[in-house]
Amino acid sequence: NALQVWQKSTNFCVAIYKITNSFPQNEQFGIISQLRRASLSIPSNIAEGSKRSTDKSYASFLRISLGSGAEIETQLYIAKELKYLSENDYSKLISDLTEIMKMLVSFIKKVS
Repeated sequence: NALQVWQKSTNFCVAIYKITNSFPQNEQFGIISQLRRASLSIPSNIAEGSKRSTDKSYASFLRISLGSGAEIETQLYIAKELKYLSENDYSKLISDLTEIMKMLVSFIKKVS
């Protein structure tokens, strides 16, 4: 349900904020900013969409969350390739993100 995916995505966002603290300072306005913005977008759009008056509008906000997840997949891969993330951290984050995205897809189908 909405609360579960919102909770998982807020936890994921906190994890992204924490892990990006260890990224090089010169990435402050690069990949750190991008990862944080996109991870914050997921629960924010779930919350905003839940206050909309129609399921169609809600589904639109959930799709924006899904798009942010796709951005994060790419950004995490690049961070791993740049050695900003260990293989273990990368795998954990991707696993969590995959679960969130599956939940979003399921929820979009439910409200569409």
